Amino acid sequence: MRTRAKVFLGLAAAGLLGAALVVAHRGLTVAAGVKAKAMCSGVFVSGRAPEAIEREDMAAYASAFLDAVRVDVDRARRTVTGSVPLLARSDVVYRDGLGCTIAAGVAPDVLAAQAKGLDLSPRRAEPLPRGAVDGQRGEALDRIVASAFDEPDTERLRRTRAVVVVKDGRIVAERYAPGFGPDMPLPGWSMAKSVVGALAGVLVGEGKMQVEAPAPVDEWRDDPRKAITLDALLRMSSGLAFAEDYWTPFSDVNVMLFASPDAGALAAAKPLDAPPGTRWAYASGTTNIVARAMRAAFPTHADYLGFPRRALFDRIGMASAVLEPDASGTFVGSSFLFATARDWARLGILHAQDGVWNGERVLPEGWVRYSATPAPAAPAAQYGAQWWLRLDGASPEATLPPDAFHASGHGGQHVTVIPSRRVVVVRMGLSLKRGAWDQTAFAAAVLASLDGSGPP
Repeated sequence: MRTRAKVFLGLAAAGLLGAALVVAHRGLTVAAGVKAKAMCSGVFVSGRAPEAIEREDMAAYASAFLDAVRVDVDRARRTVTGSVPLLARSDVVYRDGLGCTIAAGVAPDVLAAQAKGLDLSPRRAEPLPRGAVDGQRGEALDRIVASAFDEPDTERLRRTRAVVVVKDGRIVAERYAPGFGPDMPLPGWSMAKSVVGALAGVLVGEGKMQVEAPAPVDEWRDDPRKAITLDALLRMSSGLAFAEDYWTPFSDVNVMLFASPDAGALAAAKPLDAPPGTRWAYASGTTNIVARAMRAAFPTHADYLGFPRRALFDRIGMASAVLEPDASGTFVGSSFLFATARDWARLGILHAQDGVWNGERVLPEGWVRYSATPAPAAPAAQYGAQWWLRLDGASPEATLPPDAFHASGHGGQHVTVIPSRRVVVVRMGLSLKRGAWDQTAFAAAVLASLDGSGPP
């Protein structure tokens, strides 16, 4: 009996150890992907020093998983490797015009070779014109912008990196933190969703996609998910089960972004949790399904990869914009788009001008109105179609005109568009704690300074 008990206990201990190793492997693989991807895009897209990324970005997360990952940057091969000896490894490859891609399930050399001969160089853009706000209004605006870089609460650091304020299509205020500047592309995180919404609008305008038609997803042809329309996806009302939890390394969103070879396929494989169109649930997976479904509109993969630049970036002068794909070649439209703060402002200007740029219609007529109309299933009318209409955590005292809407991303990335005032407010940073940054209050203060109603 004692022998049997020892065997049983030994097997149980081995099983627990094995399970612990599996859990550790999964968590550390995601962590390696997070750190290597951030380092790759930071070094090769933004042009930052690895030491600054480690010190200013990675340390801010205070994560034991991230701390365990060692990162090696190979500038000659333009690759970054994140690894934990014997437990996890993630290789990330930089390619001109495509930024950085996690080589999940693909050899880095194969991924690098896929971009050879592909020309995604941007068209030269004229700089945004500059304006001025005179007198006390200008002084008040300068104070408001400067206050965005204050750090009044050490527990909830703002870490603002860039602010750009545009009025009537002209930059009237601009400021950057040390180490950052007007020519540095910065991560928009979920602001990329608003770009995907615009790209979907272009395809709808060209007759290549239909808002009310079933989304072109092959996996859904023979099951109830075939009822999911492009509209349901854009409005975050697909009904698909998806865990949008960034603080758990095993959640759907983290595995999709940092350990999956095909982000859209992972999201498309999720089962229905509610009838399409009946429940609103913010999910990055739905945007990646849209980005993947867009591929059906193009005869070749090269045409698809060139589409964002041809259809949007070159037309409005977002020369710095880099939309990064996954290993399958599909854009990670939920999260991986870099652009300078000025170029993020151009996205806002386009939408403030009803989709028209320099007299040319870029987005189909009515698309901006559709994007800023509350999703029927959104319980608080807080979301439209890939744009936020109200931001979480806004101070109850802060109000914006009713036509305001926002592109919003992790860490406090924001493009606030106020068409009735012809104002765009861009803020980029790394505010991780809840309440560290209130974009609604900031944009409201900017408006008050512009019309002279703010504090002297």
